[in-house]
Amino acid sequence: MTEIGISVAAAEFGRDMEQAYATIGDLIEQASAAGSALLVLPEACLGGYLPSLGGDDETEEERGRRLRRLPPALELDGPELRRVIEMAGDLVITLGFCEADGLTRYNAAVTLHGDGILGSYRKVHQPLGENLCYAAGDAYNAFDTPVGRMGMQICYDKAFPEAARTLALDGAEIITSLSAWPTARTAPAENMANDRWKQRFDIYDRARATENQVVWVASNQAGTFGSLRFVCSAKIVGPGGDILADTGIRAGLASARLDVQEEIAAIRSGGMYNLRDRRPEVYGDVVAENHVTGTLLSPDQRPSATRKVPSHA
Repeated sequence: MTEIGISVAAAEFGRDMEQAYATIGDLIEQASAAGSALLVLPEACLGGYLPSLGGDDETEEERGRRLRRLPPALELDGPELRRVIEMAGDLVITLGFCEADGLTRYNAAVTLHGDGILGSYRKVHQPLGENLCYAAGDAYNAFDTPVGRMGMQICYDKAFPEAARTLALDGAEIITSLSAWPTARTAPAENMANDRWKQRFDIYDRARATENQVVWVASNQAGTFGSLRFVCSAKIVGPGGDILADTGIRAGLASARLDVQEEIAAIRSGGMYNLRDRRPEVYGDVVAENHVTGTLLSPDQRPSATRKVPSHA
């Protein structure tokens, strides 16, 4: 078992690609100086995020203006990611970008190092009109890396326990959660530390680590972009839900050293091994067809394949 260093960034990235490479280079230097083997960068760090989140009520003129301001669409085997591969050396780096697949765009993440791409992911869960700009991904898969078996998520994915659980069941020891997570859209708190969306962000990070007993590494954008102001709060959470390092509400790099496999083994051997003690035979409704219409499901709307209906004499 081996101790490794992990660094995670809350950093500002926009449309300027050369500035993005400069920022990535600075963060690589800081992570290397901290002795880290893994560096996790934010969602949309190559080319920036969406300047606003559109909706059905926008005019054609507004929609056209929004579509003209989308981030550059990059290919997995394109020169932009190749440049980061060349910068990475022995450091494993996870980062977000807008992926092009023909004419289709995805909000995507990739994990790479000097030998090439180790794993890629397309965001599955889309909030607040993001589907007007991106297609949705359809899979969660863990993959092996020099720092251990990893999985990736992007932003809103962290609100869905099933997503992290899928990666944990696929053997992920480290789950990276890349975000461009903003403050609340309405009535944001004057002090960002009290913002309800910031608090929600932190709750999800600690909950996903604790319930799956994995190391959770959450990056985020910093500063502002378009109408969005980001909550920073990059952090490393241990498999017991303890925050090992955190940038707080400021831009920066959080770093920690730990033996990932040893810490996971210690938590899971304490009598509560969550993956082992699951009862999937009673969870049918969780993964059944989605019948939710904005209210609680009535009994006749709920999938019945695995529900036990008590009989009465």
